[in-house]
Amino acid sequence: MSYKRGYDMHRGGETVRRGREKILTGTLDGNPKGFGFFVPDDGGEDLFIPASRLNGAMHGDRVEVKVVPSHRRESGEAEVVSILERGFKTIVGTYESSLKFGFVRPDNARISKDIYIPIERSMGAKSGQKVVCEIKDYPAGRNPIGAVNEILGYPSDKDVDVLSIIRSYGLRSQFPVDVMKEAGRQPQQVSDEERKGRRDFRGDAVITIDGDDSKDFDDAVHLQRADGKYRLSVHIADVTHYVRTGSRLDEEAFERATSVYLCDRVLPMLPEQLSNGICSLNEGVDRLTLSVIMDIDNVGNIVKSEICEGVIRSKHRMTYAQAAAVVDGDKSMREKFADVKDMLDDMYKLSQLLLLKRKKRGTIEFDLSESKIVMDENGKVTDILRYPILKSNNMIEEFMLAANETVAETFCRKKVPFVYRGHETPSAEKLQTLINFLSALGITFRGDLNRPKPADFAALLSGVDDSVKAVVNRVTLRSMMKASYVAENIGHFGLAAEYYCHFTSPIRRYPDLAIHRIIKDILHGGNPKKYTNFVTEVGKHSSEKEKLAESAERDVDDLKKAEYMSGKIGERYDGVISGVTEWGVFVELENSVEGLVRTANLPGGEYVYNRDLMRLDGEQNSYCIGDPMSIIVDSVEGSKINFRLAEKE
Repeated sequence: MSYKRGYDMHRGGETVRRGREKILTGTLDGNPKGFGFFVPDDGGEDLFIPASRLNGAMHGDRVEVKVVPSHRRESGEAEVVSILERGFKTIVGTYESSLKFGFVRPDNARISKDIYIPIERSMGAKSGQKVVCEIKDYPAGRNPIGAVNEILGYPSDKDVDVLSIIRSYGLRSQFPVDVMKEAGRQPQQVSDEERKGRRDFRGDAVITIDGDDSKDFDDAVHLQRADGKYRLSVHIADVTHYVRTGSRLDEEAFERATSVYLCDRVLPMLPEQLSNGICSLNEGVDRLTLSVIMDIDNVGNIVKSEICEGVIRSKHRMTYAQAAAVVDGDKSMREKFADVKDMLDDMYKLSQLLLLKRKKRGTIEFDLSESKIVMDENGKVTDILRYPILKSNNMIEEFMLAANETVAETFCRKKVPFVYRGHETPSAEKLQTLINFLSALGITFRGDLNRPKPADFAALLSGVDDSVKAVVNRVTLRSMMKASYVAENIGHFGLAAEYYCHFTSPIRRYPDLAIHRIIKDILHGGNPKKYTNFVTEVGKHSSEKEKLAESAERDVDDLKKAEYMSGKIGERYDGVISGVTEWGVFVELENSVEGLVRTANLPGGEYVYNRDLMRLDGEQNSYCIGDPMSIIVDSVEGSKINFRLAEKE
């Protein structure tokens, strides 16, 4: 930490002195019980803040604090000395009314204060309805004062539950009128003029391979094989041709930064007229692309590459299931796609070469799977399934990774300002936690603790016994840092990639669209210096929006999973302990549903929480992450699912 003498200032997470006081800047993490924790910008230790020392600060606020002595905590406690920026300007919650006023009880339990609503600012809301309110004032020593600006409906009304989450994260569910008008003015087909100056790939057997329910296609592939070598073409939709710099479409796309995939809907980054229309690489029609052509030798080395503007005409819109069936030798599918079956066979062979190449350099392969929440026409959950990972999923993934690395390396070597996808080395603290856990299992981490390499983690995961493979996979994943968008090429630790970016999804991610814009400008002789500030701004903003989107997606999934399990009260399931805390163990079922068995409901009396070993220890029993556990669904409270331990059969 740095100390500034005699100044009243803060820079990022720096520690500042005002006179003789040490001042820290950071964010307040509230607690439903009224107290909070100060999370410093510099990544230092969190500090406890009693309710009496919050001084009007609320969850999410950016604050300055001073450290005060505490007989309960060796590191001391914090007291808020100033509020730099309010974390929430609008609140979603339940409205309650009286004759003269009303108040909103926030859905976010970490916001521990109700919002006072003058009756004339209630919009006529009724008790029990979900509303959105804007905070207008923060009077000292009193609850915030707000005004209702949207009534969502009663919690039991259709869509209100999901809409409440959308509003609570400030996500945009509708496009402004001027954005829609601009989208409506875009062409519906590619003109002869637009094709001029582009590489014509329409004679190639270009195909798209996506999920069954996909509606927008921003990547297509083609492969040629000759003399033992491969020429892989990855064609990506040229979205920037239609979303021009400074246009309302561009401004809205930047603000959203990403499409948000909720279980029953998508909040797209671009209007459907573009994302499902002229920007989508639909079958049988001309589409503009930014294409990466890679020559690859017979051991998976990319020996030559080129990036160019192109035009394609997709021959087939294939699903992952169809492509996998062709590769697996399904007779009917090979007949249906006879014109591309040999190309698909070669594609699979190439993908295996690329995968082997990545494994040799030390890429970390986690055993991950996603779940799909199946809903009926009324928005009710009917089932929760695990997504199957097919050969075709892995094949397309390898091709997209190759394109992303190729583009990142090309423009890093050109020293062009760029938006990279960065993934840092695990922190010393997280690595030590992992090592402590592995030691308890009798496993030695054989890497350099000061400078661990991706290959160290890859060797760990491939070398452990099957009996502990799942738990080691889970705990190792938790030791990884969060990837983000950055303006400096720091590489991607998890992929063991020296260069990496996101290039292949400009319909749904703004960083991809941003680097498309830079690439095209450079291809036409533009000056790269004008993007110096742009890439920093895009990286920071997109990383923040990505976190919001992920949180909203997770909250909706949790809500719908809880809704589904509310119909399974009393039923028995087998699962695995997925997390351990002092208040209980989380158990994940085969269908990906996760619930809590509280410590108070575990047999055998008192338990001690061992943070390093991720274990609860009692006099008679111990419960550790990765242990199998049979449970009974006990209750559902909102989006929280409670289990109880099943009796042994």
